[in-house]
Order: sequence, then C-alpha cells, then structure tokens
Amino acid sequence: MVKLDPKEITFPDPEFYDGHEGIIAYGGDLSADRVWFAYQNGIFPWFNPDEEILWWCPDPRFVLFPEEVKISKSMKKILDRNIFTFTENQCFEEVIRNCQQTARKDQDGTWLSEELIQVFLQFHRYGLAKSIEVWQNDELVGGFYGLKIGNVFCGESMFSKVSNASKAGFITFVEKNKDSLTLIDCQSHTPHLESLGARMIAKKDFLHILKDNYQI
Repeated sequence: MVKLDPKEITFPDPEFYDGHEGIIAYGGDLSADRVWFAYQNGIFPWFNPDEEILWWCPDPRFVLFPEEVKISKSMKKILDRNIFTFTENQCFEEVIRNCQQTARKDQDGTWLSEELIQVFLQFHRYGLAKSIEVWQNDELVGGFYGLKIGNVFCGESMFSKVSNASKAGFITFVEKNKDSLTLIDCQSHTPHLESLGARMIAKKDFLHILKDNYQI
C-alpha cells in the first residue's frame, strides 16, 4: 500500500497497482477535491472512523449493468401495488444519516464518519451527488445515495426501514435511468444487490468503462 501525502492529491494508478486485497493507498485527507479525484479514478474511501483512511479499488469490481437488472415476480407484484412512492434529492441529508445509523450484519459501527458525510453534503450542493427516497404513507422508509461520474452512478449506501423498500427504490431508479446510465458501481459484493442482477467484472474493465463514460 502507498501512503498518501495530505498536501498532495495523488493516487497510484489503480489499473497497474493492485495494493493489498483491494486497498491501494492509505492516509491523505478527506478534502472534497481528493475524494472527487478518487472517484473519477475508480477509487473510494472505506474505513472505520477511528482508523486510518483507507482507499480501495477492488479486483474484481461488483457492478450492475442497467439492462441486466433482475425483477423477481414478488417484486413485480409489490411495484404493481404502488405501496411505495419515490423521489430524488428531496432529503439528501436525511437519507445519508439513515444510512449511517442503519445496523449492518457483521459490521461493528459505521464507516460513514461525520467528516465524510460533510463531503457528500458538499457534493450534493454542487449537483454531483444524488439521493433516491422511498416513501410509504408520507414516511421515509428507505433510500440510497451516490455520485454520478459521467454516465456511471457510484452507489454508496442504502437503508430500508420496511421490507423491500430499498429494493423497490433501486429497481425504480435503474428502470428510470436505463437509457442514460452505462453502469452502476456497487463497489463490493452484497447478496442483496446480487439478487438484483449485480455481478463481478475485472477491475481493468471497470476502469475502462469509467474512463470512457466520464466527460471532463
């Protein structure tokens, strides 16, 4: 792993540097400029708040191609019943804080530090980050957020307070954006997203797709 200089925004090229188990660098800082530069290059921060900042670019990469989204018969019935309604960017901070507070299986605490939350709030103000909200009876019951890098959406985290809320929101988002998004970056494997059609691809292929779909 490469140790980053807090005064210089650089990373090792993830296409040619594998690091250790997907971690390509540590240290540096969480300035908005560094975090945005990282995502442009397929790198994301993921660490416990009381530990060193870790920067990841795993190989293989867990992604979803919008045209490959899977909608089960049970989910089709739920969507047809219209028990949920969906919005975008109506309460970004509430979504990200719900993601922070949601307990995760096999995780002690959260990787979403207050410093990182403030960076994403800044991205949202700049129009770089968006949230998807899922409502039931006028109550926020699920949602997720992420960054849009050109035609690639980098999903960060999701939460659900009632069964199937986050699934319904994700499927609706993918269906709505099939023509405008080339890829959804899911970062690391989860059974939840695998059931919706996400799969592993080689890191090199992911980085090429990201580069080809990002217009500076």
